[in-house]
Amino acid sequence: SIVIVLLILLWEIAPRTGIVDPAFFPPFSDVIHSLLRLIRSGELFDHFAASMLRSLSGFALALLIAVPLGLTIGWYRLARELLNPVLELFRNTAALALLPVFMLVLGIGETSKIAIVLFACTWPILLNTIAAVENVDPLLIKSARSMNISSFKLFLKVILPASVPTIFTGIRMAGTGAILVLIAAEMVGAKEGLGYLITYSQYNFQIPEMFAGILTIALLGLLINQGLSTSERKFSKWKQQVKE
Repeated sequence: SIVIVLLILLWEIAPRTGIVDPAFFPPFSDVIHSLLRLIRSGELFDHFAASMLRSLSGFALALLIAVPLGLTIGWYRLARELLNPVLELFRNTAALALLPVFMLVLGIGETSKIAIVLFACTWPILLNTIAAVENVDPLLIKSARSMNISSFKLFLKVILPASVPTIFTGIRMAGTGAILVLIAAEMVGAKEGLGYLITYSQYNFQIPEMFAGILTIALLGLLINQGLSTSERKFSKWKQQVKE
């Protein structure tokens, strides 16, 4: 908290003392004033709502696809061997590099933006889910098998709970990536959204509004990360109880 306060003070003082040009780097108070004006006018909410709808849609679809697929690939060796070449190909492909392809195929509307978020979020969730299943402690599996439980119960009672922390690592990475990729996509082809707000403000030399949009994105990323961290602790209560 102290470091954040110091950064805000530096942000406020540096433009006012001429250390940086206030025309290009306005004081923090001016940015907050512009942020409040955007809130009062309802403009910020419109852009915020558009970005959240796109990012949450792509993120939710990635969860529905990547988690079950990752559990299947991690659990069944044959599936892992068959799909590994494809995974290695796409895991090293940057989502933004494919943005022109998505726009050409799906257009510049909502579908392409949701699709690029879906693509960007899928890989960290999928790869972490596969790794989570593969790295479950073998002693846990042997202990469970010694009790003659079925494979389904072994997966449900041992593999899945033990995989949750690593899966949530991928989910948190995807949550942050969803916002970043979407903002970049909105800067290219959009008529609303936080990315559009930043680009529009820059082109019209409304620098305080531009920084207000950037600040909103930073706060949004922080809230998403905190929300996912809370969810992770909730789903990992068993691990804390074991340590105690």
